[in-house]
Amino acid sequence: MADLVISDLGEDEIDAAVDLWREVNLTRPWNDPHADARLAMAGPTSTILAGHLDGRLVATVMVGADGHRGWVYYLGVLPDCRGRRFGEAMMRAAEQWIMARGMPKLQLMVRHDNAAAIGFYEAIGYKQEGVAVLSKRFDGR
Repeated sequence: MADLVISDLGEDEIDAAVDLWREVNLTRPWNDPHADARLAMAGPTSTILAGHLDGRLVATVMVGADGHRGWVYYLGVLPDCRGRRFGEAMMRAAEQWIMARGMPKLQLMVRHDNAAAIGFYEAIGYKQEGVAVLSKRFDGR
């Protein structure tokens, strides 16, 4: 993990981040990842952390605080960089970001059929909560 440099994503790196998210299947047709990135980077309660290896963007995590807890989205590591604990390093950086803002808890959502992601998070100390996620769309979709 020592060679991964983690900092805030630069605005000039949004396209590279979106390319990474697409490569690792984090995007969904109903979300505009560019808009998601711009929104996260524009507010005082959210950001995108970027993991660079030799100057190359290889990992990201979007992190935000809603006033009661922290949330994580778009954790991704390029396939050729997996197995080096970069995903864990990015989550630890997200945890530090959240704790620095006084949030007592970090949460994230994983689709129930994504066993690999669930296994990853459980391996680094996260547990499944007994909750259902409900939603209502306002964009006509």
